[in-house]
Amino acid sequence: MEEAPGYPRHWEADVLLRDGGTAHLRPITPADAEALQRFHVAQSPESVYLRFFSAMPRLSERDLRRFTRVDHVDRVALVATIGDDIVGIGRFDRLDEGDGGRATAEVAFNISDAHQGRGLGSVLLEHLAAAARERGVHRFVAEVLPQNRRMTSVFRDAGYEVTHAYDDGVVSLGFDIDPTERSLAVTSAREHRAEASSLEALLTPRSVAVVGASPRPGSVGGVLLQDLVRGGYTGRLHAVHPEAVEVDGVRASASLQDLPEPVDLVVVAVPAESVLEVVRDAARVSARGVVVVSSGFAETGPAGLERQRALVRLARANGMRVVGPNSFGLISTAPELRLNASLAPDLPPEGALGLFSQSGALGVAVLSSAARRGLGVSSFVSAGNRADVSGNDLMQFWEEDPRTRVVGLYLESVGNPRKFSRVARRLARSKPVVVVKSGTTGGAPPGHAVRTSRAPAAALDAMLRQAGVIRVETIHQLFDTAQLLVAQPLPEGQRVAVVGNSAALGALAAGALESWGLEVPEPPLSVHPEADAEECARAVEEVFARPGVDAVVACFAPPLGVVDTGVARALARTAAASDRTTVACFLGMHGVEEALSAPGADGRPRVVPAYPSPEDAVRALVSAVRYAQWRQRDPGPRVAPEGVDADAARAVVEEALAGLPADDDGRVALELGPAAAGRLLACYGVALQPSRVVVDVEEALAAADDVGYPLALRFADRELRRRRDLGGMRTDIASPAELRADWAALTSQPGVEGRPVLVQAMAPPGSAVTVSTMEDELFGPVVSFGLAGDASELLGDVAHRIPPLTTGDVADLVRGVRAAPRLFGYRGSPRLDVAALEDLLARVSVMADDLPELAEVVLSPVVVSPQGLSVLLARVRLERAARRRTDTGSRRVLR
Repeated sequence: MEEAPGYPRHWEADVLLRDGGTAHLRPITPADAEALQRFHVAQSPESVYLRFFSAMPRLSERDLRRFTRVDHVDRVALVATIGDDIVGIGRFDRLDEGDGGRATAEVAFNISDAHQGRGLGSVLLEHLAAAARERGVHRFVAEVLPQNRRMTSVFRDAGYEVTHAYDDGVVSLGFDIDPTERSLAVTSAREHRAEASSLEALLTPRSVAVVGASPRPGSVGGVLLQDLVRGGYTGRLHAVHPEAVEVDGVRASASLQDLPEPVDLVVVAVPAESVLEVVRDAARVSARGVVVVSSGFAETGPAGLERQRALVRLARANGMRVVGPNSFGLISTAPELRLNASLAPDLPPEGALGLFSQSGALGVAVLSSAARRGLGVSSFVSAGNRADVSGNDLMQFWEEDPRTRVVGLYLESVGNPRKFSRVARRLARSKPVVVVKSGTTGGAPPGHAVRTSRAPAAALDAMLRQAGVIRVETIHQLFDTAQLLVAQPLPEGQRVAVVGNSAALGALAAGALESWGLEVPEPPLSVHPEADAEECARAVEEVFARPGVDAVVACFAPPLGVVDTGVARALARTAAASDRTTVACFLGMHGVEEALSAPGADGRPRVVPAYPSPEDAVRALVSAVRYAQWRQRDPGPRVAPEGVDADAARAVVEEALAGLPADDDGRVALELGPAAAGRLLACYGVALQPSRVVVDVEEALAAADDVGYPLALRFADRELRRRRDLGGMRTDIASPAELRADWAALTSQPGVEGRPVLVQAMAPPGSAVTVSTMEDELFGPVVSFGLAGDASELLGDVAHRIPPLTTGDVADLVRGVRAAPRLFGYRGSPRLDVAALEDLLARVSVMADDLPELAEVVLSPVVVSPQGLSVLLARVRLERAARRRTDTGSRRVLR
């Protein structure tokens, strides 16, 4: 592809359309002239007239040249392609500066008649708006004919405030393109629908073809076909083999193109070097998705990684999604479908748990563990190398799936934490999400193309908590938690009663509950170890009748080693008639047991989940309590501090980075000086305590007249400030005489002569805290907070959150450190201005979200007083990286 100078490759994107299909967006190039003419000639006369206001059967050579040769700055055009065909074009041309100096551009679209109604116009508008904002354009205008209602609706439905004017038979439209809460919500909703639709096409196929379905015993393709047949797949099933006439009772064809009909899903089990050709054939038969079980891709090294990338490029360019490669397959237990396109020998029982596993090998263990517990599954997907379909996609699907009530994810890596957080937070508001994450924050197994991370390990946990995700350590704990969430109502509080026939088990349960921070208002109620079912039932009823109980832990140990099902049934009946969350430790029972099932008030079966030990039961209950508390809290609106000038901040950053050379990795970096740092922070309403840097006492005296007494002296050099042996700070200096004396004491120490000193106005008394943010290649911005001092640093008492933040996130960030009570009047100390601190954190979070070039900002110390706060020192480091954030404001599917 010919690229004009300055071609913005980062504008290229794979996108999902309204129906779940894919397209590729990229800037137009001169090489597109022929494809553009084909696109134009194929349009109906009406579409051409609506676009150009006149009949134009063909584009002239002059028009083709004008349309395809752009500068990507003042004249920008994006094309949407499927296969080799252009299916949509969007462009803007910069006009003169509008009112208030806000740059304006005229925007226009043309969508293929054959692809109308798929959402191409809206996704092109999103990407054009993002490109325009990058070029300093903040407003679009357009002229459309009155009958072009479809284009008018593209602008209106995008969430922008559109103005209309009618003149001489033409409607003039105008709207600001800066993101608003409404436009962001529209984009998120469209992304959600498109990704859910793309997964629905994979998990509800009307027809499936297995390529590589060999009659040879034990072949992977043969096993896949057998599993589909044995599972009772109700759709149309095809086998593809170059020589066989029939495989496992299914008629075989030599290739996909020889099939008697198009297919929705293609399952691929051929050598890696043959997979791309199979995907090309899948595109020719209009497949919606492919499941690649084959190995030999990124896990094998650089050549395999390039083969994997080519696979994804080819599939997406032709409207398909990819599961795998190295996938274990996918499953849907829907009775009207019964799809087992996996290497699992048996279709799991139908249930309410949606399962996602990145590991193919662990897919077997995951499904086996569910089966041993009697826990039913709604659907299961093994992503393998996760080259395309990810856990984010599955969460989008499961949010809409009425058969799924709980989601379980086994993750070996998180490729896009910002999007994961955004999608999981919305899903968790209605359905619990339980995650097992193996490995380290930035680590990934072979085959997973994941960016490196410098973020602290605690950032991942913070991101999951922020999103309401329940993180567990093992597959065992995942199912312990999932079986409770599937079977029982969420706890309304954290007050727990314990009942059983063993004082020892009761004590273990109560101790575990208290150690996890739950309340046990009364001592455990224990009956005699040999009490019969009737006596045990009365004890259970007594506990459930207690006021102020939100959950019950029942622990029963059969005295003769034989489970008394009478006790289990009595517990099940009592729990089913109650709205209290109930878990059981019945020695000899594990999982979902028939004896612990009884009809609830609605007539549907209600099961008390069983655990082998009290600690396992309590751990699952604690997870449910914390998740319920998260759902009960109001997250608040997204923070939007007043007095923010993002354009001015962008200008400060661009001015600082302009003309600087890039290193070998394509990075441009520098640390801002105090004046530039102050200007940047001021754009977000963050004021630094007045100060001046001086080198001798006379300059210090002059500076004191500017900043005012009382004042403080400290070394300007960060390394010197950190040296405790130098005592690098003098405070409460009230007069010129004191200033001269303190200057002499501070600067007469060995090795500090001539070093710069900071003269700064004293802050009101309070507690010193640290507010910081860093731009991580994987997570994007990470905002951190902690109280200043050695204790916080040594103990790692720092809280983290991933922007964008809500008011609830900011409040949790402040209260998320163990030392937080010092801000709220600890042991009689004055209560500090937490509202001012939260405002500062909100401003820093918005700044970090707006400016990816903020490699690091450290505000420390920040002195929080009873009224207000003072930012004493700020360090700001900028960096423009070659790689950009993974989750931008416009919809895209990551490669």
